[in-house]
Amino acid sequence: MTLNFKGKISKLSMILLIVAAILTGIAAFTSLWRIDIAAPQYPEGMVMYIGGLKGVDGGEDGIDLEKINELNHYVGMAQIHPGDFWEFSVLPYVLLAFAVFFLVAAVARKKGLSIAALVAFGIFGVLGFIDFYHWTYVYGHNLDPSAPIKVPGMAYQPPIIGVKQLLNMTVMSQPDLGGYLLVVSGLLVAFVVFKEIGVFAGKKKA
Repeated sequence: MTLNFKGKISKLSMILLIVAAILTGIAAFTSLWRIDIAAPQYPEGMVMYIGGLKGVDGGEDGIDLEKINELNHYVGMAQIHPGDFWEFSVLPYVLLAFAVFFLVAAVARKKGLSIAALVAFGIFGVLGFIDFYHWTYVYGHNLDPSAPIKVPGMAYQPPIIGVKQLLNMTVMSQPDLGGYLLVVSGLLVAFVVFKEIGVFAGKKKA
């Protein structure tokens, strides 16, 4: 199998890149991730949204974020304030930049630009998860020694994805709408690149 990294992409690939650009642009304004917390003292549950224009949000009027901070106080975790996370503040602009990048690659119809877009988007995704893990680790492990509730050896780092039991709290972390849109965008761009360089050899171009 001979791979071809030069030349123009097909019309179908151009359309798929435009769709990826639109989805990424929408994701810039929506929540990418959510952390749901269930605890006996809060039977209605709490949720924290990550991403979108607010960066970090606690539901309607930010009430859930206030409740989460109350729990954080008792176990010694730092308070969570949207303004504390510069990366979440610039995230919408980064995603809009990727949307423009995908659109330019589509209009130019150059394989090189499509490949560059996929590589850059992949690096962004990896760095994003590393930063998210670091954020959860710091908040879950750097505890105030004067906290009202102290459990020796206990840390409160929420999961990156999945469900975790923290004392009497059940914490679930999962993608939100924007996160799923980015996954679809990444898959579309990857499909375009693999299709155009000949990984799917034997399939007729549009």
